[in-house]
Amino acid sequence: MAVVELDNLVKDYGDVRAIHGVSLRIDDGEFCVFVGPSGCGKSTLLRMIAGLEDISGGELRIDGARVNEQRASERGLAMVFQTYALYPHMTVRENLAFGLENIKTPKDEIKRRVDDAARMLQIETYLDRRPKQLSGGQRQRVAIGRAVVREPRVFLFDEPLSNLDAELRVVMRGEISSLHHRLGNTMIYVTHDQVEAMTMADKIVVLRAGIIEQAGAPLDLYNRPVNQFVAGFLGSPRMNFIEVTVVSAEASGVTVRDAAGNEYRASVTGDGLAGGDAATLGIRPEHLDIAETGGHPVTVLSIEQLGGDSYLYCETKAGTKLTAHLAGQTALKRGDTAHALFRPDFTHLFRGDNGLALARTVVGEAV
Repeated sequence: MAVVELDNLVKDYGDVRAIHGVSLRIDDGEFCVFVGPSGCGKSTLLRMIAGLEDISGGELRIDGARVNEQRASERGLAMVFQTYALYPHMTVRENLAFGLENIKTPKDEIKRRVDDAARMLQIETYLDRRPKQLSGGQRQRVAIGRAVVREPRVFLFDEPLSNLDAELRVVMRGEISSLHHRLGNTMIYVTHDQVEAMTMADKIVVLRAGIIEQAGAPLDLYNRPVNQFVAGFLGSPRMNFIEVTVVSAEASGVTVRDAAGNEYRASVTGDGLAGGDAATLGIRPEHLDIAETGGHPVTVLSIEQLGGDSYLYCETKAGTKLTAHLAGQTALKRGDTAHALFRPDFTHLFRGDNGLALARTVVGEAV
């Protein structure tokens, strides 16, 4: 196990800067997930940690020791790739043992590690098969097993589930989380799927354009996003946003108005805001109540009835699209008029000039 520290890391490709001075500490035994849209730099950052990309500036430390110039094989890390990277002509047993054989590990030790990994990942019955005889999930288990047998200080995962179907991804998420619980190693995991990030991580690092937007525990980021980008990226369906103008701002809360004249109240501090300022109101679909009367009128555009949950896609008089997540089933139909109720304690507000979140005076964290 190990502590991984990134101190002002920079990565340049010629005149193009891909990573802009990233600083981060990943604690011993922590499951850290890098998440963000395509091109945000998450895989580049992982490859820099792995030793597969040169570091242009800053310092990378593992357990306090600088490793910038160390080769990948000397860092005590093991990486699981998106493409599995299994040798097709080798059996599962041979794939698992190959890396250990290359570093002259004794045969008895190789057998012990391979057998232990196969038992842990429930692939004992596949040891004499070749990769083409395995399903996608079985191949991914073998790829993980090849990392496990090396007994690394840190596991690195580069979008390992993206080639699997939706149902198998759910299963493998649970298996990787269980593996982390059993082994206790530091793990760094890259994904573009924010559901994977929310369900697996001890710490989420949200990246955009080579910088860290926010890092912290999953629910901290979900409940207290520092800006509109993080708020919109985490959550499925994404947070609803309404462009508004500030009516009044006090320390206890802010009143805003949309283009149709509807007013909303947000339990956020009004520091630095004044009447007439532009802002963006945010509320998550599960915090948007739909009623027959009492709120702001909306038109139901479409409905997804899932049995245990319903998703309503609506439009305000100002033309803003809203998504509501309701528990259970609903009698509403396409074309109906309903009323949306915004609970102030669950409503976010972001500055119009820079997208930064206003501090919430009351943080609602449960439905």
